[in-house]
Amino acid sequence: MHPWLIAAPTAVAAAAGLTTYGAWHPRAQLFGRTICRTNSARKLALTFDDGPNPEITPKLLDLLDRYRAPATFFVIGRYARECPDLVREVAARGHVVGNHTETHPNLFWRGPSDIRIELRLCHSVLAGLLGKPPKWFRPPFGLRNPYLASAARELNLRVVMWTLLPGDWRAPSAEWLIQRIEPIASRAKAALQRSTGAGEVLCLHDGDHRRPDGDRNHTLAALEHWLPRWRDLGLEFVTIDDAVTAPAS
Repeated sequence: MHPWLIAAPTAVAAAAGLTTYGAWHPRAQLFGRTICRTNSARKLALTFDDGPNPEITPKLLDLLDRYRAPATFFVIGRYARECPDLVREVAARGHVVGNHTETHPNLFWRGPSDIRIELRLCHSVLAGLLGKPPKWFRPPFGLRNPYLASAARELNLRVVMWTLLPGDWRAPSAEWLIQRIEPIASRAKAALQRSTGAGEVLCLHDGDHRRPDGDRNHTLAALEHWLPRWRDLGLEFVTIDDAVTAPAS
């Protein structure tokens, strides 16, 4: 068999594998630079996607207040339009609000025009509600393509991924989710003993992209369990703003 008959399919498979990796892996930088760690092992960035959710977000805000845990909320534009006061309250309580597109599509399959519209619509509503444009963006499902970086750059948005995605949207129980989140504590213990290295970005959900009032009570219960334990480990809760500034002392 001629060598090119072997090489061509191999090259196609390799390119497809690289594209898949670049599209979904949280640490992949193929389709533009992303934030996927904090700059200190002592810093834990709590992030929440798919809100605002009038059934869950107010309870989550109270819980975060109790443990003095600032967080970052990546909100869907259409839900922000439905709950403008709740978006303002998130920011007023000291949290950072980021762009999570207007309707939560899978951007991997979208062209540059569609991506630009999704980002700009959410960008516009958040700028209007908060008096300043968002600085951070998380792609729905964490999926990216070659057009996303330029669309985000046009709006001065930096892309945020994660170190742990425990799957709280499919949690059958709080106990299941508590176990799924445990790596934050075990990795933090090891990192803090070394006093070196980067910290964690945890991706949870206060909303459901399919409906405005999704049930995320398992997420609340898991945080009730872990927030005091993370605090007792010596972790510092930070927003994404603070995750990339000077390391914790």
